[in-house]
Amino acid sequence: MAKHGIKGVIGGGAVTGGASEEVVVRWRETLARHGRETELGGDLVIGIPTYIADTEAQGIKECKQFFEEDMKMFAPLGFFRGMTDKQLADLADPKLAPTAGLPNIEDAVKAGSWLCGPPERIIERLMELQDKYPGLKGVHVGCTRIGTPLDVMLEQLERFALEVMPKFKKQAAMGRG
Repeated sequence: MAKHGIKGVIGGGAVTGGASEEVVVRWRETLARHGRETELGGDLVIGIPTYIADTEAQGIKECKQFFEEDMKMFAPLGFFRGMTDKQLADLADPKLAPTAGLPNIEDAVKAGSWLCGPPERIIERLMELQDKYPGLKGVHVGCTRIGTPLDVMLEQLERFALEVMPKFKKQAAMGRG
């Protein structure tokens, strides 16, 4: 990808704990080996699931099922680190899954790998990413997870466009971001 000028995309949500700093650093080193010097996060897009609601608790409650469907899809592929073979097997059984000690949306929100809450919280977290990775110019956001109804996806994308993006458009106009 680096050799051909293709930008990288990494998941910041499907993996427990969010985007891996190690991956971001290795990406920058790989670009440098191919003659591209960038700031940390340059030529990279980080994907992070977001769900806008009036409160964090409301967001967690409303998107819990989307997180669980996401886990069913991505845990067997290794994107939920630390899960045992037994947990992976129990995940596939609706009778065993509730008592299998699986990752949950509450912990994902605490870790920053899923963003739930009011627009101000989403903005705050995205600004933290921007500060941590000064070369980062793009993120992939939204509640476009496995099993999410189309009307929920559209409502969430509209809220993001109206309630979050204007803050970053102002930054871009001022020369930051």
